[in-house]
Amino acid sequence: MSEIIRARGLTKRFSDLTAVDGIDFSVEAGECFGLLGPNGAGKTSTIRMISCVSPLTSGELLVDGMDVTTSGREIKARLGVVSQEENLDPDLSVQQNLLVYARYFDIPKNDARQRTDEILELFQLSDRRHEIVDNLSGGMKRRLIIARALINQPSILVLDEPTTGLDPQARHLVWRKLRLLQSQGTTMLLTTHYMEEAAHLCDRLVVMHLGEILAEGTPAELIEREVGHQVLELRLEGVRREAAVELLQRREGLQLEDVEELIYVYGHTQDWALVLKELTEFQEGVRLREATLEDVFLQLTGRGLFD
Repeated sequence: MSEIIRARGLTKRFSDLTAVDGIDFSVEAGECFGLLGPNGAGKTSTIRMISCVSPLTSGELLVDGMDVTTSGREIKARLGVVSQEENLDPDLSVQQNLLVYARYFDIPKNDARQRTDEILELFQLSDRRHEIVDNLSGGMKRRLIIARALINQPSILVLDEPTTGLDPQARHLVWRKLRLLQSQGTTMLLTTHYMEEAAHLCDRLVVMHLGEILAEGTPAELIEREVGHQVLELRLEGVRREAAVELLQRREGLQLEDVEELIYVYGHTQDWALVLKELTEFQEGVRLREATLEDVFLQLTGRGLFD
């Protein structure tokens, strides 16, 4: 694969706020690359710079070999952008929203109609083509926003929280369509708060916090490196809680995190069967489960709110 997005020392400042603080990353053609992080991490600011709608403060950013500071128009023609905001024209029909958007790319009318038909079929909106957007459900509007981003047949699809507000059925439909697009060669840049979504779609990802990149790798690599394959959860109270903690603290290589009513226990090289045997008397309050990206996310960025 070849590098299609390259950022070196990428920085974005707003007065005294540094939203993106000198980050480096690259995206390979044809992969799905994720940006994870809490609110205020710098994900959307990074996306906006890649989309050529927000200028860099400093650093280097190349998209498809072109510098965003000098080739914004050419880069935008290659991008399909799905923003967080619902920015459809509410007074137009589903079909009209796509056809009008196609004009921005100077797509011939016949081609625009053909592409519109194909995209509406892809996202199961064909039977709603003449429906005014204001009459659509929130999930249908979200699918239409993603569909609209494909009208110019982009080589790079920028997805900023694409499935926010969707029910599980609609979310899985979108995932299937995105995997199909990737199999056809589309590169995807994804921000999401759904850890399952990131694990499901992303080939590689970075975890961002306060404008910096804390970790990078495949979902499996990050889970193994940051928390290990499994996580032990203890839901105990009083003296039983104290006794279990004291027992675990005697073992080397364990990391305990006390979060209100739960204690999370991490250990990369632990024999969990042996640990569970030692905790037999606390069996009802102990659960061993597979580690997830959410564990990685919370380990790296903390459990507090950042608004």
